[in-house]
Amino acid sequence: MWLLDANLDIHLVELLRDLGVECESAQDRGWKALKNGELVAAAANAGFTTLVTRDRLFAESAARAWRTWPDLAVVLVTLPQAKSDRYLESFRAAWMIAHIRPVPGRIVVWP
Repeated sequence: MWLLDANLDIHLVELLRDLGVECESAQDRGWKALKNGELVAAAANAGFTTLVTRDRLFAESAARAWRTWPDLAVVLVTLPQAKSDRYLESFRAAWMIAHIRPVPGRIVVWP
């Protein structure tokens, strides 16, 4: 299951579910205020396999927690920020070209 960081559009949950990805958001879990390392720990302990974020410094700040939970994959979404509808259109278009393929213990930059 995937966890969307609080810095991503909340509507991505529905879009990803429509695309066949089981996911939740940090916001829906009440984890919006968690720092990166804390979020890694919470996600791993809750059984998430992939954390999706826009935070380019995520790996650096979460490195200690990541050593404890090396099976967690991190996906860095690099799509430009836009209003919700436009962002979701861009996300879907990028997905149709190349699906996100998480790799445990690594950061995957997408698209």
